[in-house]
Amino acid sequence: MPAVLAASARPAGIALGVLADALLGDPRRYHPVAAFGRAAGSLERRIHADDVLRGGVFSAVSVGLPVVLGAVAERAAARRPLLGVLVTAAATWAVLGGTSLAREGEAMARLLEDGDLAGARGRLGHLCARNPDGLGPADLARATVESLAENASDAVVAPLLWGAVAGVPGLLGYRAANTLDAMVGYRSERYLRFGRVSARLDDLLNLVPARVSGALVALAAPVVGGSPARAWATMRRDGSRHPSPNAGHPEAAAAGALGVRLGGRNVYSGYTEERPTLGDGSPPGVADVRRAVRLGRAVTLGATVLAVGVAARRLRPAATATGRAGRVIPVARARAGAA
Repeated sequence: MPAVLAASARPAGIALGVLADALLGDPRRYHPVAAFGRAAGSLERRIHADDVLRGGVFSAVSVGLPVVLGAVAERAAARRPLLGVLVTAAATWAVLGGTSLAREGEAMARLLEDGDLAGARGRLGHLCARNPDGLGPADLARATVESLAENASDAVVAPLLWGAVAGVPGLLGYRAANTLDAMVGYRSERYLRFGRVSARLDDLLNLVPARVSGALVALAAPVVGGSPARAWATMRRDGSRHPSPNAGHPEAAAAGALGVRLGGRNVYSGYTEERPTLGDGSPPGVADVRRAVRLGRAVTLGATVLAVGVAARRLRPAATATGRAGRVIPVARARAGAA
């Protein structure tokens, strides 16, 4: 029974953390991820050089420390199931961004609906790093829909899945790696070499979650009047056309679910990127922003159910395993015998 209670801390903590994010969102001040970003930024300024190896050291230290802290915290709570639930819930709440992402999408929708282009351009930086100067309503709507789709994977699905399979170390480690990618994973002159390891690590950690995100988007398509089959087919056809190895899958699925066409010219600080077309139909309009927000909320619900289910599978072999003859034997002995 103690082993079962300890194992239940992970799924219960994940569910409680998602609930906390839904009710509280991100704190306006003293956010732990923001604190991590400041610490990582300070380290980056101290050791930066136009060198891949230096960037690798930066990534290893910045991701390794949260993983170790998460492992220590989880181990300390291992014999106290209630504490284990609270530790997992706190870590889940800290790394999730689903509620804040939806709120930013709704804020952009209101500004665009009111015709406040200056306000929408100023708000765009909360969602992505594109240069908003000169963007019209259609450009801002497309940028918002694309960012909501991509960030639903980065801010919700991926951390929940890593939490389900690796607990608190997985939650903190993933968020650290994803934050580093947002800080130094650019193709700019300063970070082309230094940020390469951070960018590749983020790509690796999102390889499976991005595709799971696309599948969840397809399942949620009816929420916005879309077809799961169309969303799935669009992801299969267009997902790999995106310059990112991962972002194209949730974006293409969202394009199929919403019945819109994504992609085109994106201007960033220092460079311009021409992205291929994802999906069919017309480019997204202002009305599609709110539909994208609804789609993202449905994906969050689906990801939560999936993550809790994956984490709960640890409950089955928590204490015993059954031998061939049907008698119950200790798990450790069963594994030793199989070897």
